[in-house]
Amino acid sequence: MQRKSFGTMECAIARSLERVGEWWSILILRDAFYGVTRFDEFQQSLGVAPTMLTKRLGVLVEAGLLERRRYQERPPRYEYLLTDRGRDFRPVLLALLEWGNRHFAPDGTSVEIRDARSGHLVETAFVDPSTGATVPLEDIRVSPGPAASERVRKRIERHPARFTEEERP
Repeated sequence: MQRKSFGTMECAIARSLERVGEWWSILILRDAFYGVTRFDEFQQSLGVAPTMLTKRLGVLVEAGLLERRRYQERPPRYEYLLTDRGRDFRPVLLALLEWGNRHFAPDGTSVEIRDARSGHLVETAFVDPSTGATVPLEDIRVSPGPAASERVRKRIERHPARFTEEERP
């Protein structure tokens, strides 16, 4: 059965999932942030089948998150390096790590997110780029962007996404 493609959908979340929505892809990106670059290193770290790893690396290269660069001529061998687009995925990984630590670490956290200078634990946050001020999650709203279709505008109008505690079902 052919999986539906999200690559051309209007929703940025759906388009993003087209590139990174398969779990091996996210784990490959995680390892790339930890400094893993070579096929055998990814395979050893992840325990993934070579055919699956080849496929997922290809998807990440095609999506522009990784760059494939030859590091050896004979036999030809390649390394996979994060691109600017791939490095921009870091906050997503950190938010996923924070969420997982909060909800799926019954024995405690195995990896924590800390400020490199102070050593203090930090949390993901939204920041107003014009003021630099942190915006509380309860004040966050989604709104139609300049390229939103009428369909998206109406959906947001009917079901505005708010992230406040009191609005939970």
